[in-house]
Amino acid sequence: MTEAVNVSEQNAVDMSIAPSVMPTLADFVDLDTYPIDDPDSPKRKALVEQCRKELDAVGCCRIPNIIRPESIERMRQEVERQRENIYWSEDSHNPYMTKDDESLPADHPRRFFEKRSSGFVNSDILEEFSDLRAIYDNDIMVQFVSDCLGIAPIYRWADPLGCNPYSVMDEGDYFPWHFDGNEFTVSVLVQEPEKGGEFQYYPDLRTPEDENFDEVAQVLGGDYSNVHSLALRPGDMQIFKGRFSMHRVTPVEGTRSRYIALPTYMRDPDTVNRPERARQFYGRALPIHYEREANRPDELVD
Repeated sequence: MTEAVNVSEQNAVDMSIAPSVMPTLADFVDLDTYPIDDPDSPKRKALVEQCRKELDAVGCCRIPNIIRPESIERMRQEVERQRENIYWSEDSHNPYMTKDDESLPADHPRRFFEKRSSGFVNSDILEEFSDLRAIYDNDIMVQFVSDCLGIAPIYRWADPLGCNPYSVMDEGDYFPWHFDGNEFTVSVLVQEPEKGGEFQYYPDLRTPEDENFDEVAQVLGGDYSNVHSLALRPGDMQIFKGRFSMHRVTPVEGTRSRYIALPTYMRDPDTVNRPERARQFYGRALPIHYEREANRPDELVD
């Protein structure tokens, strides 16, 4: 007699094994609800219009449940398989990821340092058939993000360590106020913590022409009157203009970790992280970080 197999247990075993084929768009996007592959679809046009309005208004938009639960589970399993390869770091940094400058006043934002503790599954160690890799490499997804931003062309980020990593935060981890080195980030929440891990941001706090240090100092001093909070759920996608909006992730509470996938895009196909930022986040700087350090998208301090 053949022994009965519990289907859910069997699926759990299967899901723990790395996929052997590259997921397609239909494998990771709910195309019935979000037909992003059909440029003539009224649903897609309405979605793009809504995202563009939100991005123009507050530099951020959220698309709930766009990523299929099966894909979210495969990504969660990938993070678990990569646990031993996560680069964990504890560091103190200012919002610009620059070193202390004692020539500035003591209350200057560039001298405001907070402790960060977090981990990354760096982009260069993603599995061959990773759902995150498939999402990032899919041309239809890139076009969709470009349309939502109202900016074309956009490029996949040239940074080999940070172009599409997973961010991992365990209990007690905190990611303090900062600006991104890249212009646009797509975030997909893979696993939410029991409590905390909330995304908070001040939209368009600076511009390429104005650092707005006075207002940055107000936020760092505890004035959150213009700060927005965004509660993400697994499967939600967030498009965010992080180069100009200061943001943080509040401390994670409870035993369940926070996992979030971070496919990242740029206007400039050549820009990468500065070496110092690469070392802080990903544990090392590669030759490309030194070779392209002078290639900056703007004249901002970071």
